[in-house]
Amino acid sequence: MSAIYLFIVILIPCIGGALTAVIPWKKRIYMLIYLEFVVTLTSALVWMLLLNRPDGSFTLLNFAGNLKIAFQLDGLGCIFAGLISFLWPLAVLYSFEYMTKEKHEKVFFMFYTITYGVTLGIALADNFLTMYCFYEMLTLVTVPLVMHTLTREAVLASRKYLYYSIGGAAFAFIGMIFILVFGQTSDFALGGVLNPEAIVGHENIFLLIYVFSFFGFGVKAAICPLNSWLPQAGVAPTPVTALLHAVAVVKSGAFAIMRLTFYCFGVGFLKGTWAQYLLMAVVMFTVVYGCSMALKETHLKRRLAYSTISNLSYILFGVTIMTPLGLAAALSHMVFHAFMKIASFFCAGAIMHQTERHYIHQLDGFGRKMPKVFAVFTVSSLALMGVPGLCGFISKWNLASAALESEEVIAYVGVGALLVSALLTAMYMLTIVARAYFPSADFDYNTIKDVKDPNWLMLAPLFIFVAGMAVFGLHSAPFMEIVTAVAEGSF
Repeated sequence: MSAIYLFIVILIPCIGGALTAVIPWKKRIYMLIYLEFVVTLTSALVWMLLLNRPDGSFTLLNFAGNLKIAFQLDGLGCIFAGLISFLWPLAVLYSFEYMTKEKHEKVFFMFYTITYGVTLGIALADNFLTMYCFYEMLTLVTVPLVMHTLTREAVLASRKYLYYSIGGAAFAFIGMIFILVFGQTSDFALGGVLNPEAIVGHENIFLLIYVFSFFGFGVKAAICPLNSWLPQAGVAPTPVTALLHAVAVVKSGAFAIMRLTFYCFGVGFLKGTWAQYLLMAVVMFTVVYGCSMALKETHLKRRLAYSTISNLSYILFGVTIMTPLGLAAALSHMVFHAFMKIASFFCAGAIMHQTERHYIHQLDGFGRKMPKVFAVFTVSSLALMGVPGLCGFISKWNLASAALESEEVIAYVGVGALLVSALLTAMYMLTIVARAYFPSADFDYNTIKDVKDPNWLMLAPLFIFVAGMAVFGLHSAPFMEIVTAVAEGSF
C-alpha cells in the first residue's frame, strides 16, 4: 500500500469526529451508526496497512533541514497501532449505552473520535518532532473528555491533568531539541541516532537530558511522583477513563519512552549508566506504590486507577532493563494490560451505569445480580494477578525472565517487586470479587433486587476482552515471536 494511507488513517477519525458535532442528526441512532462506521473503517484501514506495510515514509510537511512531519510504520508502530485499532471500535460500542445517561453527547463523541486519530499519529510517527506534536495534541483533545461532566471535581481534575501534561511536555521538549541537534538523523532508528562524536566528554549531560525526557513522557505513563492526576481523572465518564488508563493516554506515554530509549538515545549509550539504575529504581518503587495505594482505596474506579499506575511501571521496568528481551516483555505487557484493564474498567462502568454505586463496600451480593459483568471482572482480576492460563501470567513471566537474564543486581530486586505486586494485586482485586459473590450471612438481597446486567452493547466488548485474555494466555507464542522480532529489529 502507498505510504499516503498512513496519513489518511489519521485524518479519517479526526475529520469524522469533528463532523459529529456539526451534523444535525434527526435521530440518535443515525449518529451512533455513523460513529461506529468511522472508527471501524479506520481500524480496517489500519489492519490493511499492518498486513501490507508500505515501503518508506510519507512526509506531510518539511519545514527545514531535518524538521519534518512524517509518518512511517515500523515494527514498534505496528504493535501500538494494532492494539488501539482493535480496541477502539469496541470502546465506542460500549460508550453508546453508557452515554445514554450523560449530557452533551455530540461534543463527547467528537473528542472521543478525534482522540483515535491523534493516538494513531503517535503510533505512526516517523520522527521525534512528529511524535511530540501528536503527543501534545493528545493532551488538548483529552482534556475536554476529562472535564465532560463539568462538575467541580471534573474541572479540577482536568486542570491538574493539563498542568502535569504541559510540565511533562516541557521536559520532553528538551530531549527533542537534543535529538534534533545532536542526532545523525531525525528519523527513529533502533539502536539510537545520537552522534557518537558529540557525546564524548559530555556523557553526563546527555544522560541527564535522557532522565528529564523520561520523566517528561513519564507523566502520561503515571510514574512516581508525577501520577496524582490519574486517580483524579476517574471523575470522567467510564469510556474516557478506560481509554485514559488502558489504551490511549497512558500507553502513549509508555510508547514514547520506548521510542526515546531504544530509537533515540540508544541502549548502547544508556545501559550500565547511573541513568539506567536511577530510573529502574523509580519504576520499581512505582510498581509497589501503586499496588499499596490501590489496597487502601475504597472507590472502585480510583482503586483501578492505582492499579494502572503499578502496571504501567511494569512496562517501564521492561524498558529500563534495556535489552531486546526486556523490550519484548514490555511490549507484551503493554498489549496484555490493555485487555485486562479496559475489561475491569468497563465492568466498573457497567456497575455504575446500572446502579449509581461507586464504592467497593456497596457491591455486596452483586455477583448474583450481575453474573455476566462479575464473571468478566473476576477473569480480569485473575489475569492482573498473573494466574497461569491468562495473559497477565505470560507478560509477568517475560518481565521476570528478562530481568534475570540481564544479570543486573538491581533487576533482581525488580523481580522481588513484581512478586510483592502480585500479592498486593490479589488482595485488592479479590476483595472486590469476594464481596460480590460472598456477602455477609445477614445480607438482604432485596436491597439490590433491581440490580441487573446491562444490555449487549456493554456486554459484547467485555466478552471479547475475556476471549483475548484467554487466547493470549493459552497461545501467546505467535504474538511473542512478533514482539521479539520487533525488539531485535527484524520485523
